[in-house]
Amino acid sequence: MKRLAVLLLGAGLIFGAVIAAGNRAMAQSGGLVVDNAWARATPGHSDFGAAYLTIRSPTADRLVAVATPVAHKAELHTMEMSGMVMKMRPVAGIDIPAGKAVTLAPGGFHVMLTGLAKPLRAGESFPLTLTFAKAGTRTVEVAVQPVGAAGPRAAAGGH
Repeated sequence: MKRLAVLLLGAGLIFGAVIAAGNRAMAQSGGLVVDNAWARATPGHSDFGAAYLTIRSPTADRLVAVATPVAHKAELHTMEMSGMVMKMRPVAGIDIPAGKAVTLAPGGFHVMLTGLAKPLRAGESFPLTLTFAKAGTRTVEVAVQPVGAAGPRAAAGGH
């Protein structure tokens, strides 16, 4: 009986250490969350696409790179209108302020996908790996919405 008690105590200490280590790892990653990752289906045989998402972090961070196996190149971009001219350009990174959601969306910051291996089709999904200056890498599944979709909530009827 004494032996069983010692074994249970030892197992409890090990389990507690594992849980504590996991909590420290989450705290060190800053609790960063990426959600609502989506893209529009690409019409015809286009080899260009874009992905959008929302990032939240309790600590300041910076999104510095993106990658996906579905495209030859994935870059962080911004889009802005100058009069009647749309200007799209790559950016070196996107700041994530502490406690504020940053949404990559049509008409602003987005992930530009060039050299798509095949067109993006509604109902499919693909992996997208994001690299942050402090939180490291996160891989999310990007849900492909129909051509012209305004986002995952709009496609789900606003719920």
